[in-house]
Amino acid sequence: MAEDSQNDIWPIPKFYFKVSFGSQDNTVSFQEVSGLETETQPIEYRHGDSKQFSTIKMPGIAKRGNITLKKGIFVSDNRFWEWYDAIKMNTIKRETVTIQLLDEKAKPTMTWTLTNAWPTKITGTDMIADANEVAVETLELSHEGLTIKNGS
Repeated sequence: MAEDSQNDIWPIPKFYFKVSFGSQDNTVSFQEVSGLETETQPIEYRHGDSKQFSTIKMPGIAKRGNITLKKGIFVSDNRFWEWYDAIKMNTIKRETVTIQLLDEKAKPTMTWTLTNAWPTKITGTDMIADANEVAVETLELSHEGLTIKNGS
């Protein structure tokens, strides 16, 4: 009787990741990243003559969603508020943001790179007198491109 062998391929866990901001060349610890999505709007065209036609769909302009990052608030850590405050008539400093999903040895398994990212919204923590939770702020980034790469 042959011994059954178990396949060692498993889905990647999503809890071990890091986020780096390009020109600041620093890694920031976030507890949540969401919105890594892109979508192409379909455009419908009529095909054929006026007596008998059908519609065909073609890909249109790609639309990229905003990325939402959540992190704990630390004393005297206002760097994202300062970055947001720099928005004045399209003079914001845009950053390359790298989000890496890591394996158990801290090696990147997938890398998402945001091009020309800038903060569109920052939400401070909600405050509840009888809560026993960490204060969390939310940073929402707009960007001009999202690329995905496997490995490092």
